[in-house]
Amino acid sequence: MVPLSILDLSPVPDGSDVGQALRNSIDFACRAEALGYRRYWMAEHHNMPGIASAATAVCLAHVAAATQRITVGAGGIMLPNHAPLIIAEQFGTLAALHPGRIELGLGRAPGTDQVAAHAMRRDLSSDEGDFPRDVVELMRYFEPAQEGQALRAVPGEGQDVPVWILGSSTFGAQLAAILGLPYSFASHFAPQMMMEAIALYRERFRPSARLARPHVMLGLPVCAAETDEEARFLFSSQQQAMLNIRSGRPGKLPRPVRDLEARLDARGRMILEHTLGCAVVGGPETVRRGVEEFVARTGADGLMVTAQIHDHAARVRSFEILAGLWGEMAQAA
Repeated sequence: MVPLSILDLSPVPDGSDVGQALRNSIDFACRAEALGYRRYWMAEHHNMPGIASAATAVCLAHVAAATQRITVGAGGIMLPNHAPLIIAEQFGTLAALHPGRIELGLGRAPGTDQVAAHAMRRDLSSDEGDFPRDVVELMRYFEPAQEGQALRAVPGEGQDVPVWILGSSTFGAQLAAILGLPYSFASHFAPQMMMEAIALYRERFRPSARLARPHVMLGLPVCAAETDEEARFLFSSQQQAMLNIRSGRPGKLPRPVRDLEARLDARGRMILEHTLGCAVVGGPETVRRGVEEFVARTGADGLMVTAQIHDHAARVRSFEILAGLWGEMAQAA
């Protein structure tokens, strides 16, 4: 069985606040570790009232301190928002505090809107070549220092921090292949180019000192409950949130509603199909079949599962159900 990992966007539910969302994430990470999930990632997003993980390295420090074994990482850091040296120091610090447990996923999108991008002093006119150069520069900071080296990342140098390339198009796939790095595709919100990107990455992969053979991890929204009907009800929060974001009205994670899809117009249905078309939603047997079919279709080497569920207990339960199913399937295999 391919390993299961978790992407936690630290959702801020309607009626709650950022502090509670972050406390929920700490509890969630501890439970994920107990359930046997391979890794726990958080993502950088800005100017989004429904996501509490903007200061990603700070959030990960708290998660790593509250857990003992699970791999903790960023999925991802939007590198164009930062100087590579600063990210090397941040994740070098995390790796020094938690050896062997920290990894770093890098994306080239802003993770926000243009207003926030300008507020972060991001150069929106930069070309695509800047991101590969920044990735290479960042990885060099993790290498042992050389004699006479003028600029060093302290902490950072000599730290074993696995680096992933993230993407929702073929650009990231090509870069990961050229650099010989593991690749994580954002099929949890942009599945259109998934199969093309996977094929391109595997075809063009060049072995490196970091990775001998291609490794693809795919994002997958999974909402599990005791019944299909209850799962569809819970999933409506994520659907509403996506519609709000794509309509330019980001907000806190909405409360779930019944029969959302029956209320949607053609545009709403198209948005959800284009963004959440890979989602697996249902009771245990529906989820088992859906996840098995997804892995068989894609040949994924790992899954990065995510779920935006309004009620924290229901979100934990969804991941308990999936972990139980995966354990049963592994035993049968």
